[in-house]
Amino acid sequence: MEKKITLIVCDGDQNTRVDTFINKHNKEISRTRIKNLILDQNLKINNKIIKDPSKKLMLNDKISIQIPEPKKTSLKPFNYNLNIVYEDDDLLVINKPAGIVMHPGAGNYDNTIVNALINYDKELSTSIGDELRPGIVHRIDKNTSGLVVIAKNNFTHENLSNQFNKHSILRSYQLLIWGKLRPSTGRIETFITRSSKNRQMMEASLTKGKKAITNYKTLEIFENKNTPTLTFLECKLETGRTHQIRVHMNYLGNSIVGDDKYKKKFKKIKNIDEELNNLLLGLDRQFLHAKTLGFFHPKKNEEMVFTSNLPHELDIVIKKLRKLNN
Repeated sequence: MEKKITLIVCDGDQNTRVDTFINKHNKEISRTRIKNLILDQNLKINNKIIKDPSKKLMLNDKISIQIPEPKKTSLKPFNYNLNIVYEDDDLLVINKPAGIVMHPGAGNYDNTIVNALINYDKELSTSIGDELRPGIVHRIDKNTSGLVVIAKNNFTHENLSNQFNKHSILRSYQLLIWGKLRPSTGRIETFITRSSKNRQMMEASLTKGKKAITNYKTLEIFENKNTPTLTFLECKLETGRTHQIRVHMNYLGNSIVGDDKYKKKFKKIKNIDEELNNLLLGLDRQFLHAKTLGFFHPKKNEEMVFTSNLPHELDIVIKKLRKLNN
């Protein structure tokens, strides 16, 4: 059912952002959902349509926001076996395999994690966050595997979103890159912005975009007469920008093995072990896995940390490299 919220700005709320103000006085919808409603021209301040979520309010302003009925037909259930690591009344943590996208988008509106969640939990409301991304707090790329947390209600969604915005979430990834890094442990700090050459890609910049910080640590280096030089890394994120690790590795000149966007052209390597060569050529994904996810539970107020082992297709590559390195 379509709903309308009407509020008056009282003393103490002036100079507050309008999205923050609405969220403060109505906890039924998340700030993310409010922001999207405003961008879709559903907000009026003093009977004038406002499209800026950051608009500052004045005393006695009349706020009116229209909440359209969720587009239930826009999300079709997808019969997909979710790998659920943890679940309670407020959230669930899933271990996403490579090959499936998180939410509907151009070219794929049906076979996504969101559609699988709708199929799994019929009570999952499209009003949690964005109606096409219900419950989604953060994302990992289609061809990246690993841990993702999903919110089941707006309170949890808002709380977890704030933790991500404050960069207090623990996120570590394991990856395999071409070459090796010097120093072997370090910190990459740049801005990340959309590529001017390809709008589907991002690029590192020293002057524009959003700040991105990646901390890396070398776990193992593989190099001998039968293997190209490859490095197994752990990366911990301080920020969560689109394609952040992939962009930062490419920025250093050490792209991730199997990355189809941010890569150096793969050339046949002389004297490479045949089995290893077939394993590397056979990867239909980037060698990037979200291994660790930690956050404070919004209701229990206790720290929760989850870990996930490398999936089989990545694990066999590492085992083969270790065998060749001995």
